[in-house]
Amino acid sequence: MKFTKKALCGSVAAVAMAASSLMVSSQAAAIEVSASAAVASTYLWRGYDLGSGTPAVSGDLSVSAGGAYAGIWGSSGDTSAGTEYDLYAGYGLEAGGFVFDVSVWNYNYPTGAGYTLDGETDFGDLTDVVYTIGYGPVSFSWYDNVAGDGSEGTEYFTLSGEYGKFSALIGMWDIDNCTEDCEPTHLNVSYAYNDALSFTVSQFISDEPVDDDLKFVISYSLPITE
Repeated sequence: MKFTKKALCGSVAAVAMAASSLMVSSQAAAIEVSASAAVASTYLWRGYDLGSGTPAVSGDLSVSAGGAYAGIWGSSGDTSAGTEYDLYAGYGLEAGGFVFDVSVWNYNYPTGAGYTLDGETDFGDLTDVVYTIGYGPVSFSWYDNVAGDGSEGTEYFTLSGEYGKFSALIGMWDIDNCTEDCEPTHLNVSYAYNDALSFTVSQFISDEPVDDDLKFVISYSLPITE
């Protein structure tokens, strides 16, 4: 389950995405098509190592016009749920240094059980609405799980910032129908060596999962479109 675009890309999962764009003229607004591919040493998602140390290959294709955007992202790296693809659509704008964004993300697992109670993932079973506000290098995001087959109502929050080539993110879960350790919180610190190569360390700092270890992820991305 990938983080959303724009301000959320810097918060990250394990896969650093980079894209270059193809511009097409339109009467209403320029249409931008972008695509990228990436490989990471594991699939890091919201503090959890979904890849169990297995390398993950991912790709992204998106279309945007003005502040609206939509696309598809896919990854091979989830060892429990199987191959994943996410469909997303949203709208973002920037005004006076402030960034606002709202998007809908749908997660699908065609080759595995996914994260549902019945062991099957149908279209629309897992859906988040993501709200983001940011100013300069700092952003706050709220992920509201509106469809989750048992996890509906679970929320996730992030506060992230950047300084030069370094970035940091604090992510906190608010797990519904939970009796203990219901707000696991993790810290990610990343360093972007260049536009393609980045390094991330991640550790839970509160309500840690059992046997949680410091996670270190190397990721490399490249644009497909020119």
